[in-house]
Amino acid sequence: MIHLQIKYLCLLVACTASTFSQIGWSAEWGNLKGRFIYDGSPPAPKKLVPTKDVAFCGKHKIPDERLIVNPENQGIADIVIYLRRKPSRISPVYDATATAEVTLDNIDCRFEPHVQLVRSGQTLVIGNKDAVGHNTNFTVFANSLPNSLVPALGSFRAKLTETEPRPAKVACNIHPWMSAVVVIKDHPYTAKTDKNGYFEIKHLPVGENMQFQFWHETAGYVRKVTGAKAKVSKKGRVKLNLDGDFDLGEIKVPPAIFE
Repeated sequence: MIHLQIKYLCLLVACTASTFSQIGWSAEWGNLKGRFIYDGSPPAPKKLVPTKDVAFCGKHKIPDERLIVNPENQGIADIVIYLRRKPSRISPVYDATATAEVTLDNIDCRFEPHVQLVRSGQTLVIGNKDAVGHNTNFTVFANSLPNSLVPALGSFRAKLTETEPRPAKVACNIHPWMSAVVVIKDHPYTAKTDKNGYFEIKHLPVGENMQFQFWHETAGYVRKVTGAKAKVSKKGRVKLNLDGDFDLGEIKVPPAIFE
């Protein structure tokens, strides 16, 4: 009987310790989410017409991805949300990917993905899945990325060591309709909206003053928005100090900023 009581007490202590550990973990980190929608009639999707290597590129349907609005729910894809400065602490859940390889492929005469999120310390692998050569030209300020020819079915690796002050645009000088965006930060707190306009940044430090930037390839700073559950500045920035999870809500973006 005494043995069973001791065993029960040990289990109770272990469960209590686990519960407090989980509470402590959740109290230390919070998630930020929201949704961006187009505040007007969604523009019709456009297709791009290849002008080089037409025999190969002309076989593919190439979408214009510089502005994608979901016609069913007005969600805007590929709006970038990033923490402007590295916080004082980063959740250990990101340790496993701190030096990971991240890919940016040339495929069907377009870049995939159109927007890629990278952390300094990671390696960017630029691949070419096409039967024609491509050039990958990055507009960067802090990192040294080669303006390299990527042969058919080839690839090259670029180690990223510095944070970039703003998202870097990517182009192919051989095929001028091709474009992409690479976001390079010295922390993992970046996100991009999905096809329905939703985003989430997980495991942010609570109790710390933070400023987030909203950015889009065509619009630049995502400004003049309405509906957010926090004040958004004229430059598309929002200041937050989280005490847990926070939902910015449905953020309406005026069509005029994309013109």
